[in-house]
Amino acid sequence: MDMLTIWELKKERIEDVLKTSERLKREHKKGVQSKALQNKTLAMLFEKASTRTRVSFEAAMTQLGGHAIYIDLATSQISRGETMDDTGKVLGRYVDGIMARLYKHSDMEELAKGSAVPVINGLDDLEHPCQALGDLLTMKEWGKFGKGKKLAFVGDCGFNVCNSVMLACSKVGMDVSLVCPKGYPPNGKYVKEAQRYADVTVEHDPLRGVDGADVIYTDVWVSMGQEKEKEERLKAFGPFQVNKKMVGKANKGCIAMHCLPAHRGFEITSDVLDGPQSAVWDEAENRLHIQKGILAYLMKG
Repeated sequence: MDMLTIWELKKERIEDVLKTSERLKREHKKGVQSKALQNKTLAMLFEKASTRTRVSFEAAMTQLGGHAIYIDLATSQISRGETMDDTGKVLGRYVDGIMARLYKHSDMEELAKGSAVPVINGLDDLEHPCQALGDLLTMKEWGKFGKGKKLAFVGDCGFNVCNSVMLACSKVGMDVSLVCPKGYPPNGKYVKEAQRYADVTVEHDPLRGVDGADVIYTDVWVSMGQEKEKEERLKAFGPFQVNKKMVGKANKGCIAMHCLPAHRGFEITSDVLDGPQSAVWDEAENRLHIQKGILAYLMKG
């Protein structure tokens, strides 16, 4: 069993992973040393830069009694032409699971095709399922989870994090407002799929878009690989900054979320990021706990 996309996950499996993560988090806070993955090894393949994904997965394996191996693809045989399929075949004979952070989703699928052990998508150009599941855990802890709640994703809604967060929230019954400038549309295929589960709308007026929201979520305006578009994107997304005025237009008690790293003063202001309505630091911590839930669910069962 792999975890490559939220698209493939049923609501029941999402809930199972959340329950496992909640249990492991409680045990960790109580100082209970888990041995769920004792003598298990995770290979971590990185083609893209990372802070939270690398550290949270490596720490998660340690806290579950296992071991993680970091592999920089630039120094692996993939850089010399070995295929992802062959790499998956070989690693699957050495380790008990593979986590990969790659540029192309097609490479992720090829890796999983070759591997005899579970493959976890740590981010690619289509989705970031681990982030979305950790976000659900945070929303649940803050009482902003499930049917009757609404998420407003503000800014760049046409990329991996939004795809995964939109689908994850809709699958647990949350309504979603995709708040973005004209000319930067969300992934239509993902919008259509999310609409099967909940009310999902696209809004180009930033303040109207957050009306009724219980969660305002944002991310960087210029992602890796978009540096040449920086000036154009900053101008287009300027009115979509998450600030106190915007938060004030949402429901009372609305929380702000950001998957990080944040560019303070651009997509979000410091007074929101560090303010009482910010769930961002809990969100970052929960990357650790959701990774543990995912690993235990896939590698132990």
